[in-house]
Amino acid sequence: MLKKSIRRGLVAAAALTLSTAALAGTAQASTTAAWLGYGHTTSGTGVWCVQHLVNDYRRAAGEAAIGEDSQWGPQTDGAVREFQQVVLGSSQADGVVGPATGSKLMNYDWNDSYAGPNGACKPFVPTYS
Repeated sequence: MLKKSIRRGLVAAAALTLSTAALAGTAQASTTAAWLGYGHTTSGTGVWCVQHLVNDYRRAAGEAAIGEDSQWGPQTDGAVREFQQVVLGSSQADGVVGPATGSKLMNYDWNDSYAGPNGACKPFVPTYS
């Protein structure tokens, strides 16, 4: 019960941070957002966004969601690689979220308020536009 309450609190805090940053207009544009993954940015809001967005794909595929803890680890890396294999083709499955992967993640589920062209994660996930 305590873990569930803590998790809900962390998700709420991340959502508040994303909303505040999106409204403040001080976050970097998505075309210049840092690449995410091993060898690149491995913690923070961008990582949380990737975890959240890749979970949209996993739920649609009937798979269990990964943790949304803002830390890049083996689960996040594996989930991103799986997404890349299925959506981008196996030759691009490197586990790094650059513009190609970021664009696909941001456009996977427009019903998610964090995705789409005006989604709260747009400033934090690298995309082509």
